[in-house]
Amino acid sequence: MVISASRRTDIPSYYTEWFFHRLKEGYVLVRNPMNFHQVSRISLSPEVVDGIVFWTKNPVPMLERLAELERYHYYFQFTLTPYGPEIEQNLPSKDEVIIPAFQRLSEEIGRERVVWRYDPIFFGGAYTMDCHCRYFEMLACRLARYTQKCTVSFIDFYKNTRRNAKQVEMRQPTASEQEELLGRFAGIARQYGISLDACAQEGDFSGLGIMPAHCIDKGRLERIGQFRLDMRRDKNQRSACGCVESIDIGAYNTCKNGCMYCYANYNHTSVAGNFRSHNPRAPLLFGELTKADCVKVRNVKSFADRQISLFE
Repeated sequence: MVISASRRTDIPSYYTEWFFHRLKEGYVLVRNPMNFHQVSRISLSPEVVDGIVFWTKNPVPMLERLAELERYHYYFQFTLTPYGPEIEQNLPSKDEVIIPAFQRLSEEIGRERVVWRYDPIFFGGAYTMDCHCRYFEMLACRLARYTQKCTVSFIDFYKNTRRNAKQVEMRQPTASEQEELLGRFAGIARQYGISLDACAQEGDFSGLGIMPAHCIDKGRLERIGQFRLDMRRDKNQRSACGCVESIDIGAYNTCKNGCMYCYANYNHTSVAGNFRSHNPRAPLLFGELTKADCVKVRNVKSFADRQISLFE
């Protein structure tokens, strides 16, 4: 089993204490996002967890506690974009905090376990093609020693994203603009020795040397863990998604980053209320169990063949 922590919220940034307490307790409770009162109890034992994939824009709260992950195989999907506080409203300074945190994280756990994400890409206002290329090169220069790969994607306009787009200028680049931008990115990435792939994109960029991404990446976890994984593609994701199956332990409407392009927050009042009801020692990310809840133990298992080394 692979744990995704989390596509739905920034656990390293806002829920580090809760996460490590869940590891100590050995399980987590997760509400079904489609059925609020259906709750899964999921084991977090290292015996069944083949890997953990963290998704974050700011891992600083977790940096002093990485030693507590020593029994687990894991890596970070670390988003770093050109957007300012009018778009990513609650992030600290990228120059003073986020970029140094990326570098420190890589120094602590290694380049292969820190994947740079430059997404979602949109055009509008100051965020032109040239702006993206300048910022991408600046970041590539500063991160080249600290990562092996950058994953890109273009914005998708979900209902709440479309609503936010009315407040700030955001548009999806045209097909020809996408091709030109990624062509320029590919040249920059090659210059700095960074491989480039694309997350869940309908366009074919293989002619630029940009292949589809696998963000929950079987191969990466196999290299980190030195085992083979018998896992399938995650059928619950979009058709263009290359991820293998995982269990997400986050919750919608709980991320405080305040990004205008976010698909996981769709009610600001709910975000504030859910965050207030967060208890770092509770098994749920926010709130408590009620009499109406139905808790079921989810049947999970390891997919790793730990007897077979990749280097045999």
